[in-house]
Amino acid sequence: MFGFLRRKNKEKYGPLVYLSEPTILYHTRTEKVILELLEEKFGSNNFIVPSDYGLKSTDHMIKDAEIFVAIAIVSKFTSLVAREIKIAQEQGKKIYTLDVARKGDEILYLLEEGIPERIEWLSPEETQSLYAAFRGEDFSGFMKFFFGERKRQW
Repeated sequence: MFGFLRRKNKEKYGPLVYLSEPTILYHTRTEKVILELLEEKFGSNNFIVPSDYGLKSTDHMIKDAEIFVAIAIVSKFTSLVAREIKIAQEQGKKIYTLDVARKGDEILYLLEEGIPERIEWLSPEETQSLYAAFRGEDFSGFMKFFFGERKRQW
């Protein structure tokens, strides 16, 4: 009956991992796959996932995490992710980058330690342009494939 409570009460194990993700990934199939990949890689289901907190700021939680994972979309960090990376760097956190991209009919996930030089850091204006491109009608089919439906089942 209260299935939503079970997820929160699931026993946590492993190091605390902060997931810095673009808001466009919040509550998507892609986010779920990312969490499964990270659980396998780090042997942990102990995550701080900003989407669990809505649009509230969670960057104050970075200090508690042992591992910081920054999500890049097609080799681009959004302005929010870039800001959180700087906080993690100042605090000396172990940083990983997970680059998510589409190749043909599949989605590729590339997890690397550190921050690869090929990743572009977007300004707030560039981030809005990226989001607008993904939300555009010409991209609606791509958007559903890449990120999954945003519909929630009650």
